[in-house]
Parts: sequence; C-alpha cells; structure tokens
Amino acid sequence: MARFLTPAKIGLLALIELYVEGVVPNEGIIPVINFLASNLIDCDLSTAQSPNNNSNNNKNLTPADRWKKAESTLRLVTSIKDFETLLSPLAAADKLPGRRLWDRFLEKLWGLDSLHKLHEFFAAIPGLLRRTKEELRRLGLEDEEGELGGRTRLGRNSPFGAFVRRAHVEFVRLKFERVMELWRVFVRYRQPTAGYWARRHPQHGGRLSFDQVLTEGEGEWGQKETGELAVVAYGRMLLPAVGLLAREEGGMEGGETLPVSSDDVEGLLEFQIEQIQKYGNRIPPQIRDRFRNFLKGSHTVPSLSHYLNFSDAWRSGDFPTSFDYLHRYFDYTMQNRDRLFYQYALMNLAIVQSDFGCHKEAVATMLETVSTARENRDTTCLNFALNWFFHFGRAHPHLVRELENNSMLGSGKETLAFLRVKAKETGMWILWSSALQSEAKLCLANGESVAVAFEHMVRSSQLIVERNMKTMMGAQISMAIAMWDRLGLSSMASMACQVFLSCHARNSVFDDELKITCRLAGLLAGKGKYEEAFAMLESLDQNSLRSARPNQYWHLYRGLLKLRRDLHRNNLPAVDTLLAQLLQTGPEDAEPDTVFIIDTLHIEALVRHRDFDGAFTKIDNMMANLGENNRDVALRIRLLIAKAHLFDEIDRPEKGFTIAMRATSMAWRALNIPLLWQAVGALANVLNSLSEFSAAAQLLLSVLPRVLETDVSFTAGTLYNLLADARMGQAGQFFCTAVSDESTELERQRGRRRQREMMMRAHAALESAYKYFERVEEVEKQAEVLAKMATVMRGLGDEGVSEGYAARYLSLRREVERVNG
Repeated sequence: MARFLTPAKIGLLALIELYVEGVVPNEGIIPVINFLASNLIDCDLSTAQSPNNNSNNNKNLTPADRWKKAESTLRLVTSIKDFETLLSPLAAADKLPGRRLWDRFLEKLWGLDSLHKLHEFFAAIPGLLRRTKEELRRLGLEDEEGELGGRTRLGRNSPFGAFVRRAHVEFVRLKFERVMELWRVFVRYRQPTAGYWARRHPQHGGRLSFDQVLTEGEGEWGQKETGELAVVAYGRMLLPAVGLLAREEGGMEGGETLPVSSDDVEGLLEFQIEQIQKYGNRIPPQIRDRFRNFLKGSHTVPSLSHYLNFSDAWRSGDFPTSFDYLHRYFDYTMQNRDRLFYQYALMNLAIVQSDFGCHKEAVATMLETVSTARENRDTTCLNFALNWFFHFGRAHPHLVRELENNSMLGSGKETLAFLRVKAKETGMWILWSSALQSEAKLCLANGESVAVAFEHMVRSSQLIVERNMKTMMGAQISMAIAMWDRLGLSSMASMACQVFLSCHARNSVFDDELKITCRLAGLLAGKGKYEEAFAMLESLDQNSLRSARPNQYWHLYRGLLKLRRDLHRNNLPAVDTLLAQLLQTGPEDAEPDTVFIIDTLHIEALVRHRDFDGAFTKIDNMMANLGENNRDVALRIRLLIAKAHLFDEIDRPEKGFTIAMRATSMAWRALNIPLLWQAVGALANVLNSLSEFSAAAQLLLSVLPRVLETDVSFTAGTLYNLLADARMGQAGQFFCTAVSDESTELERQRGRRRQREMMMRAHAALESAYKYFERVEEVEKQAEVLAKMATVMRGLGDEGVSEGYAARYLSLRREVERVNG
C-alpha cells in the first residue's frame, strides 16, 4: 500500500493545475473548488452557511448525507467517474466549440504518457506555488506579479498549496519500485477514458497509447518484442489481443488490490470513528464492505481499524466481539506507551459492560479507571469517570450506595458541584454543561424550586451558545421539554420537540433524536393521534436504528404506545400478549423510568382484569422500592394517585382521602402541574363520595381550564366525568329541596328549576367527557358516559334521546365483547 500518492491524487493535482492556469470558467470555479476542498480537507461549500442559504439545504440533510464524504472518497479512489461528472458540464475558458473542461483535464492525464513524463509532472508542480522571499531575493525580483502575467499561484500555506508541497515531497521520497507501482496503477485508473480519448484524438488511439515509450519503440523493436517488454513492465495488466485489462465500475478485475494509500485509509478510519462517536450510528453496510476491500491491499492493519470494529460490534450488540476488538486495539496502541493510556481502555470497557448489563463488573472497572487516572494525573479522564459514576448511581442506586456512603464528596449535589468547578478549571465545557443540566434534573427529581432548575438551564444554554457545542443541544432541549411538561405546558414541550427535530437533530447524537421523537410521539398519543405517533416513530433513519440500544428503545417505546392504545380499547388479550413481552424488560435492559412506565401500565391492566389484590401488592412493592432508592418525587405521586384510583375501583373511594390529599400536597410543592390536576381529580372523586358536591364542582371548575393546556385527553375526560357526577349530586340536592314538605312553594319551584339546570350542566360535562374519551379510544369510559347520558336525558323527560344513547351503549358493549372474544 502506498504511503500518500494515488492515481486519484494525481487527478486532483492535475485539476489544481488547470485552476491555476485559468482554464476553469467563472461558473465552474465554485464547483471545482468545492470538489477539491471536500476531498483534501473536511469542508463542503455546498452545505456551508451563507446569506442565501442559511437553512434550506441543512434542513433537508438526512443521516445518510453524513456518510457522503466516505462514499465520495471511496468512489474517487476506485474510479475516475467523479472527475467526469464534475467537469463534463463545464465549458473550458478558451470557449472553443465542443471543448469542455473534461477534455482539458484528459489532456493533462494523457499527457503523462510515460514514466519520464510523470517525473517531469511532479518536478514542475512546485511552480504552482508562490515563491518564498529567499527565492525572490536569489532571482533579483521585488515580487512575482510581473512574471505571472495574470496567472494565479497558490499560497504555500494554503490548503491547496500544502497539498501540492506534500505531494511533491512524497514523490521525491519514493523508491523506484514504488514509483513504478504508482505509474502502473495510474495507467489502470486512467484506462476507462481511453475510448473517449481515442475518439477525440485518433492519432493517440493505438493499442499501447498509454505508454509513449512502447508506442515509439514498437516500430524499432517489432511488435512481438515490444509486447514481451510490455508484459515485463506491466505484468498481468496486459492481455495479448486486448491491451489493458478492462476494469469494472466497482473495482479492480480479479484479485488486484485497489489503488489506495495509507493516508486514505487513516483518513477514512478517523472519519468513520468520528461519525460513530459523534452521532452514535453504525457504519452503513455498503461503506463497511467497500472499506474492507480497501484493507485487503495492506500488509499491516492499522490499529484504529480494531477500534472501528470494536465500535461497530458494540453498537450492534455483540458483546464478545466488541470485548475482543477493544483488547486488540489497546494491546496494539500501548505496546510502547506503558500505562499512559491504560485508564481509557478501562473506561471504554466499563461503558461497554454497563451497556450490556454487567453492572457490577462495570462499577469495579470504573473504580480501577479512577485509581489509574489518579496515578497518571489525568484530570480529564478522572472527571469523566466521576460524571459517569453520578449518572450510573441515579439509574442503579443500590449498586453504588456503599460507595456514596464512603465517599468524601457526599450526596449527588456535592458531586455535581465538584464536577462543575473542576470542569470550569480545566476547560471541559461539555462536562460543565452536563453538570449544570444534571443539577437542574436533580432539582426537579427532588421536588425543589423550579426557578433554581431554570437558572441552571439558562447557565448551561449560555455555555452551549458561547462555545458552539452543537452536540449538547439534544440534552439541553430534552431537559427543557421535561421542564415544560412538569409545568403542564404541553404546547411548549411539543414546540421544543419540533424545534430540535427541525434545527438541531442533524448535529446531535441519534440517541437524543430518538428520545425526543419518542417524547413527541407520546404527546401525540396523549391527544389520541395514534397514527401520527406511529408515523413519527417510523420516520426515523433505518440505518441509525441498526444499533442495538436505539433499536431496543424504539421497539420498547412502540410497544408502550400500542399497549396504551389497547388498554384504552379494553383489548385485554392483546394487552396480556404485550405485557408478557414488556415485563421481561428489567433495569439491566432499559432505563429505570421506562421500567416504571411498564409497571404502571401493568397495574392498570390488573385493575381492568379486576385483580385488585395483585394491583395493590404491586403498588406497595413499588412504593417501598422508590423509598429505598430515593427516586424522583413524580414517581411517588403517580403511585399515590394509582392507589387512590384503586380504592375507587373497589367502591371505597373515601379510604383514599388522605392518599389524595398527600398526592395533591406533594404535587403542589414540586409544582408538577399535570400530576397536580390528576390528584385534584382524585380528591374531587372522594368529595363526591362524601356528598360534598358543591366543593367538588368548585374544585374541578377551577382546574379544568389548566387541564386542557396539558393536552392529555384522558385526564380532561376524567375530570369532566367527575364534574358531571358533582352536577348530578347537586341536582339531587335540589330535588330533595323541591319535594321536601318543609319547603315553601317558591323554594320548591326554585329547586325544580335548579335541578333541571344542574342536569343540563351535567349533560354538557358528559358530552365533553365523551369527546375526550373518544379521542383516545377509551371504550370503557365511553360506555360509562353513554349510560350516564341516557339516565340524565331520561330524568329530563327526553325518552327518544335517552333511547339513542342506550342503543349506542349496547353497540359499544357488543363491540368490546367481540374484541375480547
């Protein structure tokens, strides 16, 4: 394998020479410079920001576009087609009829018709550069403007100038056999254009036109002797009657290796690893297979290829293979470096073990990472290890409880404060921003001041903007979404999701895009827009979902949405099937919050199966577990509300009074608005059972406008249903007044009028409740509401409408029975 020079780089040098000579037309300057820049440096002018293109192109970028650089490098190395695609549409600057820039480019390439000409080409390319002051002094020139005659020259330190200088130096260093090998692969690389070149220049269309020495010697030496000499010089590239061996579009014929340099391989390795680490995606299969073909021609495998294979195996969920490649990489890289980078090997190993569920082993490995980083005085590694310990401890508190008790840092707050200070001192901006976001999350989890949490978020946002840390926008917006959701502002949370997906997803890790897409799908499902929610999940990039963890999370969340929908539909066989799969997900396989959602849905399924003992036992076990691990206060509030609801299901709602009061108090202190309204609903239900109908109605009327802001249709329907119960209770009280012997005639008339008014209000509330239950396809509640509406209309004397409601109720019941078999 060559060190630097390849046929593709000779083509780039020829294109730079055309640009310097002024052959490129004005309309072709930007495309040519963009082509050169994208292949020499990591820059693409077509997607760069500009006044006329500040968002349109970027908005349409897909995850597949991120791999275009690797694809273009692979195509350029193996085929000359990219040069033709670029130059064929452009006319040459001399404006001769039928003269394209592609023709001038081929003149350069076919002008190298011998090994001698190749030497002359590389000897002349330093003339493309501006002369140094020493050279000008030696030539007795003040400057070189007069000498240039309008011709452009490249700055010696410009990207193009640096490439020209390096190409010249690398060619001078080559041994003769390497130069000969470069010439042979260049001839093979150029050969697909031989037919076009022969048609344009018939005088150069001979069988051996690729080598002028052989063409000129054929008359002197004879055809047979020239052929034998060509076979000696070019080996199996020649066939007796054809000339050059034909090359297919996809690569070399037979077992020949690709004309690739170690510089190209290293550049592609670094690019692929950067993409995996930056976006969390696996390598597309077609790029991976073509890159393996690249490595076939190399006698030594770069050590970075082991890290690339490790990353790909890790993302694919293959633990043994990833473990093996990780050991290989660090075995190769640390042969002569003692223990200088040993802590990074341990840190990678701990992260891999954690991802594959080996949590105890991960803790032990990360502890060794900390001790090794201290020994080597590697502050960066130490800070990241401590940050990992904090987040791991929040997810698995039982595994690090002993460590926290023995730690000098104390609780999570002290750890975060320490990390924030150290990150600021060492200039680790990403860690600093992450610590601020973690402090905000800790404030919300502990039910502390939302204003303090917002303060941490604003400081983190300022840091992200000042340091242009685009990859941190996913975590920042995820935290903002959680805050808006806590405050009951669903529209703001939905807007934040859409802003991220439209503007920031292309620069963020795929995990952030996946979680925010799932959050938006959850908001849509809360409104009853299930089809839109599933379409949102299906719109994610399929190559990104090839990674094991994102794929598992995607299937899990999709299953949760389907389970939620089947519970609303009361499709109990489908619910049991889904739960049988989802309940196998433990803390080792998913995030604790996801496991909690599965458990709460399991409780609801038990209630619908009328297994109240099982539901009560599960709630008590979950509350005990939350208390031990000091989890998010919102989770405890949800369990309290579920317990109050369970007492209502067994017709003992008054037993849930203290529980509902406690849930309401906790939600108010934590300012968790959606749960506050659910707790208020549970409290109103208890008040209804205690015949405090006016208090319940007053309570519900005060919160319903804010409930509608949360866009949770089921909660809104439940509260409207409770309001209807309160109104009917008030109607009953007025009826008692109307029929009481102790009431005056005026009081009786007023009681009958107020009774009818309350029944009409109850009917209006029931209509609203039915509308919201219908949105989320909640059939049991729809049936309950229809039965109540039929009863209300019968009480109002409208038998026809009452019969209509009754018929709809029976139809809905038959449909539910048909679904459940």
